[in-house]
Amino acid sequence: MIRVVILGYGNVGFHLHKAITASLGVEVVQVYNRNRIDNLATAQTQKLTELVEADVYIMAIPDNAIASFSEVLPLSNKLVVHTSGGAAMNQLSSGNRKGVFYLLQTFSKETEVDFNNIPICVEAENVNDTALLKKLGECISESVVEINSDKRAILHLAAVFVNNFVNHLYGIASEISEENNIDFNLLKPLITETANKLSTLSPSDAQTGPAKRNDTKTIEKHLHLLEDSKYAEIYELLTQSIYANQKKQD
Repeated sequence: MIRVVILGYGNVGFHLHKAITASLGVEVVQVYNRNRIDNLATAQTQKLTELVEADVYIMAIPDNAIASFSEVLPLSNKLVVHTSGGAAMNQLSSGNRKGVFYLLQTFSKETEVDFNNIPICVEAENVNDTALLKKLGECISESVVEINSDKRAILHLAAVFVNNFVNHLYGIASEISEENNIDFNLLKPLITETANKLSTLSPSDAQTGPAKRNDTKTIEKHLHLLEDSKYAEIYELLTQSIYANQKKQD
């Protein structure tokens, strides 16, 4: 049985605790959080001095707190890992064995996720700790890969494009729709179909629209509709990027 302490109970810590609790071969023996968590059956503490013995200590905290938080952990030669996509492993204190347990997914406490399909990217300083993190990952997911900090940083960059930036574009579409008394829900089947196409097509092959066709009349019409909008520049940049990519393929 792999014993785990989760340090932090935000979106990642919440879902990680839930996934581990529902799995075999691994157990959350304690959760540390600055504030008490109501209705949590697992043992919890608000004091770092009360941390219990575990095989892995998982820091589920913001990226900008990783270095300073790992420095104050009252542990020695324990396997301490963070869950960040963008932070390098060497940001962790050298007082403990370092590792990474990156869950490649977006998390909100209000939304259920299927951990079986979530890629887990692991990294550690030695082969034994790497094997342990792989074993831990395989308890909750069918997709566990070893990847170093440099490649994980690139993966995280790509994830920002497909998740954060795309979601921002959804927000723009929602705002434009609402300003013109159009139900944003009308666009949701299109959003779903666009994502589903990637199961059989590459993003390049799935690309459609006026920019790919170089449909200048439609593009000019859209820019006219956006002439007083702060989003006109985004429309132009994306249109130019799509068209340039299409020209490279022709």
